[in-house]
Amino acid sequence: MVKARSAPDIWMLAAIGLILSIGLIMVYSASAVLAFHEFGDRFYFVKRQVIFAGLGVGALIFTMNTHYTVWKKWAPMTLLICFGLLILVLIPGIGVVRGGARSWLGISSFGIQPSEFMKLAMVLFLSKWLSEKQQTITLFTKGLLPPLGLVGLAFGLIMLQPDLGTGAVMLVASILLIFTAGARIAHLGSLALIGVAGFVGLIIAAPYRLQRITSFLDPWADPLGGGYQIIQSLFAIGPGGLVGLGLGMSRQKYSYLPEPQTDFIFSILAEELGFIGGVTLILLFLVVVWRGVRAAIGAPDTFGSLLAVGITGIVGVQVLINIGVVIGMMPVTGITLPLVSYGGSSLTLLLTGLGILLNISRYSR
Repeated sequence: MVKARSAPDIWMLAAIGLILSIGLIMVYSASAVLAFHEFGDRFYFVKRQVIFAGLGVGALIFTMNTHYTVWKKWAPMTLLICFGLLILVLIPGIGVVRGGARSWLGISSFGIQPSEFMKLAMVLFLSKWLSEKQQTITLFTKGLLPPLGLVGLAFGLIMLQPDLGTGAVMLVASILLIFTAGARIAHLGSLALIGVAGFVGLIIAAPYRLQRITSFLDPWADPLGGGYQIIQSLFAIGPGGLVGLGLGMSRQKYSYLPEPQTDFIFSILAEELGFIGGVTLILLFLVVVWRGVRAAIGAPDTFGSLLAVGITGIVGVQVLINIGVVIGMMPVTGITLPLVSYGGSSLTLLLTGLGILLNISRYSR
């Protein structure tokens, strides 16, 4: 066994801490007006975010100091539990509907989102599976189809909620992990064509998804309907200019941009802190991805390497989709910005996963 370093990757740890700090500040700034209007308490959302951040930091410290190979043993059970939760959340009377999706389990304003747990559980299990069966991954039937079938089943359950954004992050991160394990490009390319056809079918089957596509292509065609969020997001980003209007000085958070503390928090950040603030945050995310890839390359075994790729992939894909949406480069998907957006399940699970990634970095060669 390679002796662990005295400390985890300090670059990654510092970047995570800075992103989390920016997130807490921006959650307060973006939500204070809404929170006071709805609950009479400007700190309503940020107080809850601080609680989940505390839980997440505790989980990060625990996983950062627990040898990553421990999770290999628990990966099958964790995945099984997450599948059970995904089924449970679909049962009327048990699953809670929020934002048009039955994707929550909980009471009142506190709850968990099983699909967020599934992202990390799937990465853990695939890392274990592929590290043990890597010699068969180039075989289409025996090597590639079983893990992809498992991913497809999880994606299908998430789509029944429906939650296309979270499902897409899990799907892309899983495929990235499978490709890294050695799957043939020809096989993945053939399945990708089938996947595109299925994706088109999902869009056609649900009118609201088709509306998101048409609104993305021309938001001004329906400025008060499907194109409203994109237009208001751009109205926030544009006036921000180089240095922004100043922290707390956003205009769009005054009930113009819906739910500014969640999916579109980057718009408020760009409005208040400008191009410099937005680029700084993106650079911090790039540091996390860079050091995550570095940890994957230097991991002492295949399981650690694949696990580092999967966790880094979750963060990178989610950032790419979220920022792509708020700047009008992608259709609206309902994806939060990692460590920044308001949301307990996403924040806690991401910090848990990043703790595992930091632990892997301690053993990197």
